[in-house]
Amino acid sequence: MAVKDLDKRRRVMQRSQQLGHCICDAKKPCPCDVLLKQDLCPCAGERPEATPGPLRLTALVESAGCASKIDQATLRRVLRDLPAPDDPRVLIGMPAGDDAGVFQLDEQTALVQTVDVFTPSVDDPYVFGQIAAANALSDVYAMGGQPLTALSIIGFPVRALPDEVLEQILRGGLDKMAEAGVAVIGGHSINDPQVKGGFAVTGVVDPQRVLANCGLQPGDVLALTKPLGTGILSFAAQIGRASPESTEAAARSMTALNKRASELMRQFDAHACTDVTGFGLMGHLAAMAEASRCDVELYWDDVPLLPGVLQCAADNILPGAVERNKESSGAALAASEGLEPAALDILFDAQTSGGLLIAVPASTATELVAALRTECAPQAAVIGHVIGEGTGRIFVRSDGRRELPPPRPVETAAKSERGDAALHSSGPSFDEARQMSQSCCGGDREGETRVTGAASVVGDTQQKFFDFLKSANQPAALDARTKRLIAIALSVLSRCEPCVKSHVQKALKEGLSPAEIDEAAWMAISFGGTPTMMFYQETRKSQ
Repeated sequence: MAVKDLDKRRRVMQRSQQLGHCICDAKKPCPCDVLLKQDLCPCAGERPEATPGPLRLTALVESAGCASKIDQATLRRVLRDLPAPDDPRVLIGMPAGDDAGVFQLDEQTALVQTVDVFTPSVDDPYVFGQIAAANALSDVYAMGGQPLTALSIIGFPVRALPDEVLEQILRGGLDKMAEAGVAVIGGHSINDPQVKGGFAVTGVVDPQRVLANCGLQPGDVLALTKPLGTGILSFAAQIGRASPESTEAAARSMTALNKRASELMRQFDAHACTDVTGFGLMGHLAAMAEASRCDVELYWDDVPLLPGVLQCAADNILPGAVERNKESSGAALAASEGLEPAALDILFDAQTSGGLLIAVPASTATELVAALRTECAPQAAVIGHVIGEGTGRIFVRSDGRRELPPPRPVETAAKSERGDAALHSSGPSFDEARQMSQSCCGGDREGETRVTGAASVVGDTQQKFFDFLKSANQPAALDARTKRLIAIALSVLSRCEPCVKSHVQKALKEGLSPAEIDEAAWMAISFGGTPTMMFYQETRKSQ
């Protein structure tokens, strides 16, 4: 039970009501919706307890991971007229659009500084903290630097989620920074309705060996250290269309440090590097090509992909960040041969904690990729080369070795990706529908005709009704989560107590939060009024 100091609550509420505004959120009245829905007063220091079952962080945000960042085109418009630092010690600053800034201290040492913050790309708080750390460190690694210290940055809805979630996010970040040998020396937090996490990182680099994104040279080979698809798979997971194998593979990729890859690229005399994150492979490669005044060729069939990404693209499971990235960097695409649009879309997918895109001399490329695969990046691959001087155009070619699979019907895709059990949980089975119908939706009512014969018209009609219920509850144009919330709202509006209890229990098992369940119920209450509210509150108390 949450600890409640009723005297403090009464004192705080009196102040709020005298002012006509909640004292911890001036936009809300008192009593606020949290008090009405959860019997908790945030202004009095009351906090929700941890709820049983997994918490889905990605369900609490609009865009997952680096897809939550401002798009490249908008940033260019906003930044183009802002003044650049007039200091000769700034070797790489804001106008360069590079991964990190570089500030020279002396002949041997320069600082590398970066900051990176985004929303969760996975549901597990601890894993999200790890990814946030690995992603922030990657900017320093991409410059050829060695990260030394970090400051944590976090946005968290302290009145909506248990403190344990925040603690796990921070612990994940600290553990990943410790793995990298980086000291977290402080941080900053803000009360934010959407969870966000990241770090500001400071490192050092030899001023003569900085790997900027403008260093491409004609004949260079392009190597990528991690597979693409984290943005697509994060979105697929948000809508219940990603397999456990795909999400686990994406999480492993995102938590992997680019530390050893950075060391190896310096060992093999790389000319340029960038890490592939929110702007997608095309966006980051286009920036490199334009800054280097070169044209490049990209080998679609050799670009490493996470499992399940091709099928997601074929099924049109593509997040909005793909479109934003196409608007920002699509003009760099000079030509593509034999590629379907959905295949090209993967190249614009916003990556979270993606790999390093390394430009290396052709003479050392094979040896570098072999070392990467052996030591730290098993899917590292050569994905293209620098054609020669140019204006930043990207030619994408395919030799037909990799094709998109055929798209699947929605129901088939949902079943194969979530598994039979998850599909079953998205709607009532035949037996569940029969039980719900008999308990509250018309079964065994007084005066009904009761028959047992298989040929009975009533029995046949009832069977068809059960089949209809099963079909209507399966995910199709609406995903399973949305249908579950709709079912809760309709159950509350019709004041069907067994229905409410059944759907709420299943919603909790499927990872929906109590806040989501309550919000669906309150949509029904807004239509049904006070009697519906009283029914819902009494039903929830009895569970």
